[in-house]
Amino acid sequence: MTADWLGLRGSRVLVAGAGGIGGACAVAYAEAGASVAVVDRDQRALDALGAELTASGARHELIRADLTEHGSGSRVVADVVERLGGLDVLLHAVGINDRRPILEFTEDEWDHILQVNLSSVFGLAQAAGRHMVEQGFGRVLALSSVSGLLAHHSHGPYAASKGGINQLLRVMAREWAASGVTVNALAPGYVETALTAGHLSKPGKREELESLVPAGRLGTPDELTGPALFLSSRHAGFITGHVLYIDGGRTLV
Repeated sequence: MTADWLGLRGSRVLVAGAGGIGGACAVAYAEAGASVAVVDRDQRALDALGAELTASGARHELIRADLTEHGSGSRVVADVVERLGGLDVLLHAVGINDRRPILEFTEDEWDHILQVNLSSVFGLAQAAGRHMVEQGFGRVLALSSVSGLLAHHSHGPYAASKGGINQLLRVMAREWAASGVTVNALAPGYVETALTAGHLSKPGKREELESLVPAGRLGTPDELTGPALFLSSRHAGFITGHVLYIDGGRTLV
């Protein structure tokens, strides 16, 4: 087996989200020989990831942008295409959660979560899709969640956004398949990231969540990198419109 069995060496990759799963995947793409651009609105997260990518010797670009702003997706994709000379892979890994019962949310709070989690996927993936359809090749991935399938208590807006991502990507997959562009979702279960750290620190919460996972433990960001690389690779050219659950069996029970 060759060192470049994935066929990602020389690929141009855009990752949205510098921390957690996005950051881990950006490093993995770089280690596979890809040129990586990372976009985030948090400059500290970008700087931390940039230091890690610099230490590895990987070619990378860091872009600070707020993907909830109208038109930002098109601007970021145009910038990446100019800097990297093209775009072959997009991974959207930006998301927020607010664990409260549905009756407690205001419409503004609902709008904010949907804007960050779902609308930013539309804007960025649409812009990337335009470029990829024209070039006749591309891989689009976005992070969904087991919450897009399961009815978790106090996850209303988050679950709605992840279910929306699943269906949005399925439609994109159907519309772009004949142009050589695949579109898939990665749906993690309970993973230890900055997004879940506060919740997991509550007394008994970690044990409660672990008890719901047949594997008996929580996942790590690194356990998302292999699936992301595979679905971005030459081996996944006939896989499109799928939601891949990476959850230690959580959706089985």
